[in-house]
Amino acid sequence: MTRTKSTVVCAIVIAAILNLRVGAESSSTQEHWVSAWSAAVHTPLSFPSIPPVPVFENQTIRMVVRPTIGGTRLRIRLSNAYGTSALEIGAAHIALVEHGATISPESDRALTFSGEASVKIPPGAPVLSDPVDLKVTPFAEVAVSIFLPKKTPASTIHLLAQHETYVSELGDFTGRTDIPNASVKTAWYWLADVEVWAPDHAGAIVAFGDSITDGFGAKQGEYGDWPDQLAKRLAGGAGLQVIAVVNEGIGGNRILYDGAGVSALARLDRDVLTQPGVVDLIVLEGINDIGWPHMKPPATNDSSPATVSPFAAQSVTSKDLTFGLRQIIDRAHEHGIRVFGATLTPFEGANYFSSDGEAIRQEVNQWIRTSGAFDGVFDFDLAVRDPNHPSQFREDLQSGDHLHPSTAGYKAMADAIEAAVLNGTRR
Repeated sequence: MTRTKSTVVCAIVIAAILNLRVGAESSSTQEHWVSAWSAAVHTPLSFPSIPPVPVFENQTIRMVVRPTIGGTRLRIRLSNAYGTSALEIGAAHIALVEHGATISPESDRALTFSGEASVKIPPGAPVLSDPVDLKVTPFAEVAVSIFLPKKTPASTIHLLAQHETYVSELGDFTGRTDIPNASVKTAWYWLADVEVWAPDHAGAIVAFGDSITDGFGAKQGEYGDWPDQLAKRLAGGAGLQVIAVVNEGIGGNRILYDGAGVSALARLDRDVLTQPGVVDLIVLEGINDIGWPHMKPPATNDSSPATVSPFAAQSVTSKDLTFGLRQIIDRAHEHGIRVFGATLTPFEGANYFSSDGEAIRQEVNQWIRTSGAFDGVFDFDLAVRDPNHPSQFREDLQSGDHLHPSTAGYKAMADAIEAAVLNGTRR
């Protein structure tokens, strides 16, 4: 009886030691999901120059994205955030891109959702795919193809895609190497995130802003926006850790009011705080809050009097904007995310410029630089302004509308970011 008890006790002790050893090994090689590419989804915009909302039926959409870190295991996140009915995905695949809409056939992987090849996403909800094994190197283009069997209006989109999207004729082409006779769109549809299974020290930086973060003015397919150019800098620096840069800009976005997408305060949780692996946040928001109330309506052909901006009642003060920025800082800090403020870039010569607005921009920039509210400051204003006329862009750094940078302007912004302060590991 005593021998039996001793044997049992010995077995328990040995098992405990083995468990401790296994636990120690697991903790030393722990991995986690990190957002490697992302896009802020929003409702279709109804501005006069924007095409009508597309409707898909019995068609395949192939979207090309470029993750900024690599891995050997990945998954995607689809979003029906703005749908009013369930979104039915008949099939979904992921693969490496050879060129255009053509994928590398040996890299093609069918995606499943809780083991099923199809999924119905409830209105307002996201869904994660099951992970697949696929080796992806940093900055390699990846194609995500989804098949929509039923009539489906594009309710949840990202308008300014950094690469062309290909839409098939009738049929499921998700597993096909090419999509013949595809039509081309300039938006992403329902695709919100590509995540990689990465080492514990890997993390993500979120670039949070409006069209100047989204990359308006950069040529599609060249990845000339400042977040992509920053990612290249970080990847090329000696000794820098594995860190992704994901772009959560929305053209026309504002801090305090909805418009092009819900306000920054309303989308912060979805686009930043719940993103996997986020360690740092760079905020460039506010110029649309300042400018939209002064937006000049398009000219009419009948010489009728110009109407006032439909946003005239939504004017803001510098105090309003610093309140919004403080809210972003405090909410991110609750999640252990460091927040870096970027100064607002010049806009004299833009459609909605006003001297009152310029005074507000200067006040906000002064607060960003001196308040100490941020964990660090990147002076985009200084990087791109004309030293002889500081309320304007330097001519060779703007894209033509005096509001959005050119690719060279975006590079100047990326170069203004002190890479060393973003060199930290996941904490």
